[in-house]
Amino acid sequence: MTNLFTRIKNTVLADLHEALDQKENKNPIALLNQYLRESEQETEKVRKLVERQYRLRDEFTKELQQASEMAAKRKYQAEVAAKAGEEELYQFAQSEFQQYAARVERLSASLDQVKGQLGELERKYEEMKHKLKDMQLRRMELMGRENVTRANQRMNQVLDSNTYSDKAFSRFKEIENYLDGLEHKVNSSYYRSTIDARVAELEKNIKLEESKSIS
Repeated sequence: MTNLFTRIKNTVLADLHEALDQKENKNPIALLNQYLRESEQETEKVRKLVERQYRLRDEFTKELQQASEMAAKRKYQAEVAAKAGEEELYQFAQSEFQQYAARVERLSASLDQVKGQLGELERKYEEMKHKLKDMQLRRMELMGRENVTRANQRMNQVLDSNTYSDKAFSRFKEIENYLDGLEHKVNSSYYRSTIDARVAELEKNIKLEESKSIS
């Protein structure tokens, strides 16, 4: 039992902040997850020991009840044998009564001890569960802080970093130049086709005027 509570003290009931300070180079959430796994394992072990202690208490209670009943029974039988003058039967019943009475005394002491140990185990077990819950909440708090920190870091890279800004500006400039070039090609093609059509129309009109003047 001493070894058990020593392990509890070294794992579950250890000061988490001190542990984090000693291992500051590690990821605090990864370290916390490790402590949580160890705490959950220890808590489960203690839960099984508490259940075992309950069973022991029930077994001692059952044995005590049976021994008390047998002691009362043998005492009554000894009294009956004494009244009837059955000395041999009286001696046997009296001897049995004394053995059961001694067993009752022993079982009563053992039951009281088991109950006391059970109360201590229950107290420690509840303390472990509260500590485990505190660490689970602490992990949630750290995860929230980590999420915010990483989100801010990524946003700051986009908003404040010259590299990101330059890349974005360069990309937009490339797209703008491409569109300008495409627009110029379209306009040039349009003007070329328009000039060709107008010149052809002028030539046609000139030839028509010349034919009229000859005739």
